[in-house]
Amino acid sequence: MGIKKYQDRIIYQIYPKSFRDSNGDGIGDLRGIIGKLEYLKDLGVNTIWLNPIFVSPQIDNGYDVSNYYALDEKMGTLHDFDEFVETAHSLGLDVILDFVMNHTSDKHPWFKDAIANERSLYRDYYLWAKGKDGKLPNNWGSFFGGSVWEKDPQADDVYYFHLFDKKMPDLNWRNPEVRRSMADIAKFWIDHGVDGFRLDAFIHIAKADFEQNMPSHGKKGPIVAEPFFANMPLVQTYLHEFVKTLREYKPDIFILGEAASADIDLAIDYTDPSREMCDTVVTFRYFEDDKSKLDPKLPEFGQPLPFKIETFKDTMVTWQKRLQKISYPTLYWNNHDMPRVLTRFAAESEHKKAAAKMLATLMYLQRGVPCIYYGEEIGMESAVLPKISDFEDQQADEFFKEAGATDEKCLLMLSRSHKMAARTVMQWNESEYYGFSATKPWKYGQTNDVNVANEQSDGTSILNFYKSVLKLKKKPLFVEGNFVLADTTDDLYVYKRTLGDSEAWVICNLADAVTKYRVHGNLSDKHIVLQNGSLSLNEENVLTLPPFGSLVFMTE
Repeated sequence: MGIKKYQDRIIYQIYPKSFRDSNGDGIGDLRGIIGKLEYLKDLGVNTIWLNPIFVSPQIDNGYDVSNYYALDEKMGTLHDFDEFVETAHSLGLDVILDFVMNHTSDKHPWFKDAIANERSLYRDYYLWAKGKDGKLPNNWGSFFGGSVWEKDPQADDVYYFHLFDKKMPDLNWRNPEVRRSMADIAKFWIDHGVDGFRLDAFIHIAKADFEQNMPSHGKKGPIVAEPFFANMPLVQTYLHEFVKTLREYKPDIFILGEAASADIDLAIDYTDPSREMCDTVVTFRYFEDDKSKLDPKLPEFGQPLPFKIETFKDTMVTWQKRLQKISYPTLYWNNHDMPRVLTRFAAESEHKKAAAKMLATLMYLQRGVPCIYYGEEIGMESAVLPKISDFEDQQADEFFKEAGATDEKCLLMLSRSHKMAARTVMQWNESEYYGFSATKPWKYGQTNDVNVANEQSDGTSILNFYKSVLKLKKKPLFVEGNFVLADTTDDLYVYKRTLGDSEAWVICNLADAVTKYRVHGNLSDKHIVLQNGSLSLNEENVLTLPPFGSLVFMTE
């Protein structure tokens, strides 16, 4: 089976540790997911993306892989995985795995051998440099804080490179054996029925030489030098070779790339079918932080920031129009690396339910591939984590020390701004641990009172509204149709989809207040295909929308 046209995909992202626990250890697992596949089918998705499930010391929640050919014992067995894929396929659901290609764990046999023996064949699987004048090789900074360099414990004045945690050394993609090894790993999982991969951090697999320091402008300490290790030209060379190899093995393999910092020009390069790389990529450029209300007395990291609506509109329309004849963008509000959208967009609002419905209407009926993060469809918000250690982040520790605020205030601020607070458990019912487990979950905090059981029986729920949105999304008009964004005030997001003789308008009120919009074309009840909130239309065709109201209508 398989969904042959990637633009028809509706992806549901599962953070396996947090979805459902089947054996009572407080950690989600594959058997827990198997038990909820019917729920996902009923929701209307057709592709499941699993965050990493491989053997891992869990320094970075599975993104530090120590064995790519086996599952973490907490996730289950290979037999469980095969049953999961078989059951998903029987329901018409494809499966894609998170593929960590930039780095491994320091517990991986390759790195352990490379450290143990300077003449090891695996030494060249990683990146090394000598210090300069008793200092580190250069001043580049890690995404996780501190330097990208960590001393080789077995050699004097030699360091290995790590963009992320020091226990996650970067692979050397210049080495053809590394490229062959990673392709072999992917083929192994294709043999186990996988339909595609989400390529984690692929934009970092090529680096500049290590001679050049990042200009410091007088600042002390390591500096994140993205121009030297993100989106380098050789990334495309390595990526093309990797994907071409996989497509020779499985022609309809689906490739979703994580291109966090990619701009639209790079997205065009990465997704142009003639270049044979990704089908679509995820960029983090949709959401620019609004820093206008930053507290200057507090560190910027840790402060909750809304996103700029005006910049969002500019960015979205650019991606919509420039990819129109090339590929389809990803459409998402949430993922495991950011706060949940309701926490960011409507944290203090009394109209969160309407906001959740409006946001789904706005995003997923555009041209592109929806990526829905688990729990989004019931209106889950980021949880308030009870301890600073729950964030598992050196920068969070530093914020806590520097903020000078009360513990309660610091925890609330971090919980509204940090990715870890968006990884708490799926809320299935009203029981103590939301039906996720009979045991206290691995990550747990105070959250909003929503759950699947209540929403399934409520015809006005966010969950049932999501089902309606995704049912509409499957219509050719909302997959293939042209997209035109109307020029409106920042309180509104209005666009038109057209395909042949079919035309639909999507009208969304981004404001937590009543807003008016003059409708173009005929509008009556018979034209409305999706409505969120009580709306009224006067004789001048002026539509009044309630706070966070939305409407989709077809024209004649």
